[in-house]
Formats: sequence, structure tokens, C-alpha cells
Amino acid sequence: MNLIPEIELALNSPSRCGRTHVIAIDGRAGAGKTTLAHELFLGFSGPRVVTVIALDDVYAGWDGALGPKLTHTLTHLLESISANRSFRLPIFNWQMSTFDSERIIEPSDLLLIEGVGSCQKIVREFSSATIWLDIEPEIGLQRVLERDGESISQEMKQWQIEEEKLFAHDETRKYADFVLSAIG
Repeated sequence: MNLIPEIELALNSPSRCGRTHVIAIDGRAGAGKTTLAHELFLGFSGPRVVTVIALDDVYAGWDGALGPKLTHTLTHLLESISANRSFRLPIFNWQMSTFDSERIIEPSDLLLIEGVGSCQKIVREFSSATIWLDIEPEIGLQRVLERDGESISQEMKQWQIEEEKLFAHDETRKYADFVLSAIG
């Protein structure tokens, strides 16, 4: 499937978030969400103003990252953008283990949100399209450890437990508009 023409159809429909179309990309850690978001950014930039949010910048560290704080932040972000207002997105500093800066997110033509938890129910209510990337958990873990180092292996094993809980509770894959397989 060529995803660009399929998403183009969604972008030609009325937005569900003010004037901004929202596309969310979700899946297990290591599935390729960031890479796909970059490809979509390249595919849709130019005639459109495209903003990308990586949830890695938004998670509140390892513990509880996929919980109520993330949902709260996404809710307020989308409500602001829907009302055509800017939003001050808090940015987490992983080295300092604290939120220490922010990024102003303005309404735009297209907002791409990528990361585990990006297709949760509140986001689906505002989105033009949601994408789920399938990958075997073992392959995803291997990819993350190759990218970020073996020093986070314990945290990643716990992360995989937490993401499975989120996906099961929210039925993320079931409600995705597009389901793609990541290549291992």
C-alpha cells in the first residue's frame, strides 16, 4: 500500500481539530514510528505547513510515562489546536529527569504525533488518520537497544509491559485506520 495517497484522501476531508489535520503513528517501541513520521513530513511538507511531535520529548521519564500525565498533555494540546490556539508543550530532559523547557505548538495544516500512546482514544477523537505499526516485541526491543544502548535494557523490558497494558486497555491497533507491518 502506498500510504501517501491514502492519507491525502483523509487530508482532503474536513479536519476534526480546528483547521489542523492530525495524523498519529503508534506501535511498540522500535517499530519505526519516528522514521515513518519523517517520511510523512517529507511527503506532505511544501504545500502544507507540517508540525511533528515526538512523544519521546513528552513522556515524564520511565515511570508512569504512558499514564494520565500523557493523556492530560495530549488532551490539552488537541483542545488548544482545535480552538486554533497555540499550546506550550512541556519537553522532558532525559539526562536531568525533569521537564525543563517547552515548545510552542501552533495550529498548522498537518500535525504528526508519533510515539507509543499517540493513538489513544482522545487523539482518535481529533485525528484525520491513525496508523499502527506492527512489530514483534523481541525485534522492537532489539532495535531500541541497538539504537539507545544496552544500559536501558531493564527500563525497556518494563516499558514493554506498560505499553502492552496501554494497547490492550485502549485497543489501539483495533481502532487504527491503517495497520502496517514493520520489517524486522
